[in-house]
Amino acid sequence: MSVLALRPEPLEPDAFAPFGSVIRFDAGLARPVNEGTALRADTAALFDTRPGTRPRLALYRTDAQAWPLRVSLFERHPEAAQSFVSLDVALFLVVVAPPGHDGKPDRLRARAFLGRAGMGMSYRVDQWHTPILALGTGGDLLMLMAEHGDARDCIEHRLDAPLLILEP
Repeated sequence: MSVLALRPEPLEPDAFAPFGSVIRFDAGLARPVNEGTALRADTAALFDTRPGTRPRLALYRTDAQAWPLRVSLFERHPEAAQSFVSLDVALFLVVVAPPGHDGKPDRLRARAFLGRAGMGMSYRVDQWHTPILALGTGGDLLMLMAEHGDARDCIEHRLDAPLLILEP
């Protein structure tokens, strides 16, 4: 199987909708709070609390990666949506793939998205995705997910041939 090359596209709500939702500040949805000293904009973050799970809020400290990237490890979370928000990562890569006829990630339909500081996304329950990747400089991301605390939380699959992610 040969290497498949992808060019990332901007992380925008309509483009990412088949895989989850984009998290970002939307001034059109904001309302004043805290006696007018702040604006609150509720997000489209997905959160699922199934029986036996507990919400987990974690910080991920990521190392910087450089173009081009080769990715072959995909994971999915069959019991919960997973959300990430960049705290200080200026540019990050999100790679997703729908399931193929065998239930494994369909590398031919994989897509790559670029997110920026102040943005994030929520993967739908059971959505195949690669680990999140910081580009240029590393940094911190906030992760929210409901977990059982055992092997049911994450299933991994390594592709037979990597995806090559090219600089946009």
